[in-house]
Amino acid sequence: MSEARLGGAATAAATSPAARRSGTALWAALRPRQWLKNGLVLAAPAAAGVLHHRDVAWRVALTTLAFCALASSTYLRNDLADLGSDRLHPRKRHRPIARGTVSAAAATTASWVLTGLAAALGALTGRWQVLVALAAYGALTAAYTAWLKRLAVVELLAVAGGFVARAAAGASAAAVPVSNWFVICTSFGSLFVVTAKRFAEQQQLGDGAAQLRPSLERYTTAFLRMVIGVCLAVTSVAYCLWAFQNAAVHPHRVPWHELSIAPVVGALLRYALEVETGKGDAPEDLFTRDRVLLALGLVWLALFGVGVYAR
Repeated sequence: MSEARLGGAATAAATSPAARRSGTALWAALRPRQWLKNGLVLAAPAAAGVLHHRDVAWRVALTTLAFCALASSTYLRNDLADLGSDRLHPRKRHRPIARGTVSAAAATTASWVLTGLAAALGALTGRWQVLVALAAYGALTAAYTAWLKRLAVVELLAVAGGFVARAAAGASAAAVPVSNWFVICTSFGSLFVVTAKRFAEQQQLGDGAAQLRPSLERYTTAFLRMVIGVCLAVTSVAYCLWAFQNAAVHPHRVPWHELSIAPVVGALLRYALEVETGKGDAPEDLFTRDRVLLALGLVWLALFGVGVYAR
């Protein structure tokens, strides 16, 4: 067979329906909708008012892409580790690895490739602190997959720590300091979302919850509600103090920063209400599909953006 015919056959195989379905399944296994979480990388640079600087925007963009790659790598590894329980889960059983549309070999290879890509993108920022944050996130998620997810409370802190690592990486990429109130707000806000997810899972899965997520065996409904309430209160107070601090740094005749408190507290209360009514097991869906949350987010973005960037 001639080289031209061999090349044509290879091209046809690569573009065959089976190959396209395999590629689509692998893309779904990366959970691109959950990349929304990596928007936390933008938080500190945006609050400092430096995102319009070209060099900062470039480093922050690279850092965000690095976390998207590394997060997807951890999703693949976690899905491989949870293959048995995912196949029993009413929602997770539809994930590509659980369904068998993505093989273990393909998932493992993709995970290593994405890890290497994340390291390369982090190195391109020229900030060693970004690489440290990526390494910390990778180590934390690996420990979570292997062990920590079975330990009640510890697993909540581990998942919340991943969000904090994102925020810290963004601050490092932009070389901006972060206030104590920012750290507290990010930490407890993340813990609020994670605990709300566990609460929603416990309510939806019922008696079989512990079989699908071992840590749920130790949690009571009263305990999870208590943690949600504490986190909601601390996040609200921390954001208020952070807003007042920002108002002192970026003074205006109109209290833009102070006004941004209302949509933040409103969004937290709305999220808590949705969780109580049976939602919240997939935060990325709730954030993108609930119109009230979207509206509150846009109002907050407008108020906070004007407060920081309007001179």
